[in-house]
Amino acid sequence: GPAVQAGTSLTSQPAATSIIYSAGLTVRTTNLTRATAQATQLARAAGGYVSSENTALNRAHPDRSTVSLRLKIPVSVYPATLGALSTQLGTRLAMSQHAQDVTQTVADVTSRVTSAQAAISQLRTLLRHAGSVSSLLTVQNQINDEESGLESLLARQRALTHETSFGTVDMLLVAPSAQAQHKGTHKAGGFVGGLTAGWHGLARVVSLILTGAGAALPFAVILAVL
Repeated sequence: GPAVQAGTSLTSQPAATSIIYSAGLTVRTTNLTRATAQATQLARAAGGYVSSENTALNRAHPDRSTVSLRLKIPVSVYPATLGALSTQLGTRLAMSQHAQDVTQTVADVTSRVTSAQAAISQLRTLLRHAGSVSSLLTVQNQINDEESGLESLLARQRALTHETSFGTVDMLLVAPSAQAQHKGTHKAGGFVGGLTAGWHGLARVVSLILTGAGAALPFAVILAVL
């Protein structure tokens, strides 16, 4: 369906319009377990639920670990919940939004359900007035066929009702990159950070002194001989 720009009201369509909302969201977070729990809580607090969850842990390379979530959010609170998911769990890396208009599809399925129910009603009336066994069997077979089709239509109708009532958010939580983690280890604050910085400074000074002494040593030997 057509993409929806960020900030656009996703529920501004008329009540008679049937829209399927979906979004893809990638967030970098410092704690995958905590972020997963927060995303789950946000979905449930909105009246939604977690449709699926897949965790891919990479112990050799922790920065490549990910958690994939599919969240179902009621349409009435879908924009607000999507906003919270994109801002409260970490750094948003990517987000896409889509809105698919299925108004005509819903109308077609509803019309076919009504027609199938009317056809079954008429066939049952014929069944009561069938005069021969062959007629009974023929009408009954037609009723069976119509009822089978009706069940499929009703299942499709229920699916459309659910899809238009709950927006879908496919969320990917990723761990910090190895480079970011490496930088983070050199940004300790307080006494430990000052001690570490002081130690590195002292090491640089000693290195410079030794380098200078090494450079001057040949000249000192020559002067001593002279």
